Amino acid sequence: MASEHEAEKAVPTDDLLEWPQKDKRRFLHAVYRVGDLERTIKFYTECFGMKLLRKRDIPEEKYSNAFLGFGPEESSFVVELTYNYGVDKYDIGTGFGHFAIATEDVYKMVEDIRAKGGKIKREPGPVKGGTTVIAFVEDPDGYVFELIQRGPTPEPLCQVMLRVGDLERSIKFYEKACGMRVVKTVDRPEYKYSIAMLGYDEEEKTTVLELTYNYGVTEYTKGNAYAQVALSTEDVYKTAEVVRRVTQELGGKITREPGPIPGINTKITSFLDPDGWKVVFVDHADFLKELPKGE
Repeated sequence: MASEHEAEKAVPTDDLLEWPQKDKRRFLHAVYRVGDLERTIKFYTECFGMKLLRKRDIPEEKYSNAFLGFGPEESSFVVELTYNYGVDKYDIGTGFGHFAIATEDVYKMVEDIRAKGGKIKREPGPVKGGTTVIAFVEDPDGYVFELIQRGPTPEPLCQVMLRVGDLERSIKFYEKACGMRVVKTVDRPEYKYSIAMLGYDEEEKTTVLELTYNYGVTEYTKGNAYAQVALSTEDVYKTAEVVRRVTQELGGKITREPGPIPGINTKITSFLDPDGWKVVFVDHADFLKELPKGE
């Protein structure tokens, strides 16, 4: 594939930097590790109402995956759970914040979760200084889920929150490298934090990346639990070249050069953002071929 990659390098800079806006992109998966796959599947299906979409076991590599969400993978954002044989506990670290689920009745969902033995971290009620009803719950591995009261939405699995050390730098990075746009910003000096939500559509219609900056905090521990978010692209080679140029300006680095995964042939590229958060771009046509025919 070297010749194809070299061809992409020859694309004029202006055309290349316009590529993220022309590309058709969306959030595919949030990937993270759990200590008991069946326990987490049971919790997510019974407490959150997710569907188990598919499972795969890779005994030669000693791990299993389960994919769960509220809709089919071909059009919805889903979680990809990884269970590594014999590992029952992970360190979530201080940088990962939470996932979020939109529901029409937060109070009812919290009561259902409580009745099934789930841990409630914040009782349902309006946000401080606002009217939106939210709650926070914790899954069996300690991952936090924010529940947000919202009308019917095409994407109930609606947020991934990560903490960053320089919000303006991160905004520029995700705009330039990932083609996202800022859909909402909030500054709360009384609580000493700011947030920016970025995505490919309005906050109520799609999944967003919520970046949080806590005043004066520039570094966080990553732990070994949360892995990455996966996004789709129509051309991993062109996308990787854009990311390479953006990392030269803003930080971060390519961690996997674009190309097919051995054995699967799905083309991907991966990189770290300036804070060390991992992002994977997946060729969308290849991704669709991976899905079971029934999807």
